[in-house]
Amino acid sequence: MIIKKITAIPVLGPRKQVYGRVYESGLGAAVMSEHGIILIETDSGIVGIGEISSIFKRRGKLLCREVDEILAPTLIGEDPFRIAYLVRKMESALDGSEPAKAGLEMALFDIVGKALNTPVYNLLGGMVRERIALSYSIPFGTPEEMAAFGAEKVREGHRTVKVKVGRDRTSDVSAVKEVRNAIGLDVKLRIDANMGWRTAKEAISIIHEMEKYNPEIVEQPLPPRELDAIAEIRRAVTVPIMVDESVWGPRDAMEVIRRGAADVVNVYVSESGGLLNASRIFSTCELAGIPCMIGSMPEFGIGTAAHIHLGVAMTNLGPDSDACGVLYHAEDLLTEPLKIERGFSYPPVGPGLGVSINPQTLERWRIKDR
Repeated sequence: MIIKKITAIPVLGPRKQVYGRVYESGLGAAVMSEHGIILIETDSGIVGIGEISSIFKRRGKLLCREVDEILAPTLIGEDPFRIAYLVRKMESALDGSEPAKAGLEMALFDIVGKALNTPVYNLLGGMVRERIALSYSIPFGTPEEMAAFGAEKVREGHRTVKVKVGRDRTSDVSAVKEVRNAIGLDVKLRIDANMGWRTAKEAISIIHEMEKYNPEIVEQPLPPRELDAIAEIRRAVTVPIMVDESVWGPRDAMEVIRRGAADVVNVYVSESGGLLNASRIFSTCELAGIPCMIGSMPEFGIGTAAHIHLGVAMTNLGPDSDACGVLYHAEDLLTEPLKIERGFSYPPVGPGLGVSINPQTLERWRIKDR
């Protein structure tokens, strides 16, 4: 089997509104998700699908262009079963652009799974759990709005909610307090600063003020490369510290471990450059005694399916994960929706990723001015 053709389609998918307005966090407001859809055709007739997901500066249109101009030519004519070799080829061809590489590698896993008539999770070592417990993020709003939203998600079955912070001390602390009061003490409350605090001293002071509300984890308090400062925060507070944007691959995970900068690592398929590197991060952290969870961009259904396959196969999955990116969107492009219910994601049934694309929705979402 060889790869004959690769198509990268930039798309815009609508996000859900929250509180009757646009979803907003420390990374900004989001009306739409600009992602990309990958189709890899083989000479055997098998077509693999993948998703490029990014909320950072390089998004759908630019990442799809990098696929067309740089990454796809490195894969055409190759055997799709040689995933590790092809990942290395892509890394040699282009620095960065991990979400684009992840979308391509996702489609390779889909091809191999379809060819072998087995789900992707079996290609990652096999199932160690049948479902993934989920966290759900609470975007910026008034403290009262955020508390009501958190209580709603708990009623839907989520046992972990994540409060987005990073605006100002008063608003952040008030939001955490109100959410805790609304969800009770039995539900885990997570805090995500999305790199929003300026210094270790500021972060330590604010976290100390929030500790009385029993947060489970504080996520990414400072910018990605401030690992020594994040380690300083970790030593100064009692709440476990999780890094997210600091880890874009296995080498980053090694540096986080070396600096003592995390109690937990948040792993993304897109940020890692694919399922293979994401699984390597899980294994590296496991050797260091650091649990991992799975984060979300958020993805559409294809990317969410890849996250679920990863999560059910990883032995080092710890805290509840964000493997439900599709829930943050007003609609999806899969022909059959993923099974996500009562605070759990379940792997799709079928070979490969186990999902297929609705062509009408794909055409409607396509960015046509490319």
